[in-house]
Amino acid sequence: MRVEDRSTLLLNMKTLVAGAWILLVAQYCALGAFSNEWVRMKPVVPQGYVCQRAAHPLKIDGRLDEADWQRAPWTSDFVDIEGAAKPKPRFRTRAKMLWDDTYFYVAAELEEPHVWATLTNHDAIIFQDPDFEIFIDPNGDNHEYYEIELNAFNTEWDLRLRKPYKDGGPALNEWEIPGFLSAVHVNGTINDARDRDQGWTLEIAFPWRALAQFAGRQCPPSEGDQWRVDFSRVEWQIRIEDGKYVKIPKTPEDNWVWSPTGIVDMHRPEKWGFVQFTRKTDGSTVYKPIPTLPARNRLMEIYYNQRSFFAQHQRYATSLKELGLDEDRETGAATIKITPQGYDASVPAPGGKTCHIRQDSLLTE
Repeated sequence: MRVEDRSTLLLNMKTLVAGAWILLVAQYCALGAFSNEWVRMKPVVPQGYVCQRAAHPLKIDGRLDEADWQRAPWTSDFVDIEGAAKPKPRFRTRAKMLWDDTYFYVAAELEEPHVWATLTNHDAIIFQDPDFEIFIDPNGDNHEYYEIELNAFNTEWDLRLRKPYKDGGPALNEWEIPGFLSAVHVNGTINDARDRDQGWTLEIAFPWRALAQFAGRQCPPSEGDQWRVDFSRVEWQIRIEDGKYVKIPKTPEDNWVWSPTGIVDMHRPEKWGFVQFTRKTDGSTVYKPIPTLPARNRLMEIYYNQRSFFAQHQRYATSLKELGLDEDRETGAATIKITPQGYDASVPAPGGKTCHIRQDSLLTE
């Protein structure tokens, strides 16, 4: 893509996102819907996965036939982004992960009777095609996370977000992943409507050196470390016209994910899955949910209710009572302090820790 074309694309993207966000904020101010989002998100329990160490370096060719991949467990099958209340996806999607001293590996299998793709330019808006997306927040603070999208052509879009869109975070599209490797294998024929395909598999290697730049924690991880990770598949409904695949007009895309967020927005890191790293290769490590999850959920509840409160009063609440929230028996007393930038809310957590959140959703332990 020419530089001027890419600049125009970025400008148009930012204009569209800004316009959509202004409209969304106006709607939420009128409806007080921020806290309603959390009502839909709160029941979702993030998925967990134990990521084993690869015994040998992996060849990135899109084929998952190596012994290490055969030993690695699959995730649960993907579900609708809004959760189990929505219909089961039409096609199966699942993923698996491995790691070594150089890379964090991700593989995925996408069932698809008609594999198609159109985009070939790096950093194009890949989700306009059927795609597979990876989201990584290494330290789980809701900020400084990575998004990578690939289509069946293995065309890639990588970007970094300083914070979620809802908190004013821009997509840093100019960010690139040095040393990033990816490959796709199509089980069938791409863009050929005359036959039926089985689907496509993809294989990705993220260099720890690149992830470490904004990870905020040790790379590669230590034994037992947990990162926030999620996967999304965008699928479009199509029909065949004159031997070609055509999107059905005015039909929204499907969003199928590993760990649902509860609403149609992948940029909610607080609901992404947990990937627990182990140096073991034999599958004996048991996944253990992080003990601070109840405290983190409590802080996210305060955060969403503060957004609704601010939309109505143009200031932040100074107490749970003012927010209309009761004390939580599981997490204990919560404290809200008003700051020049907004507020800092805190709750106690196991192990003598205290968890904090501020007005832009930055969550720290």
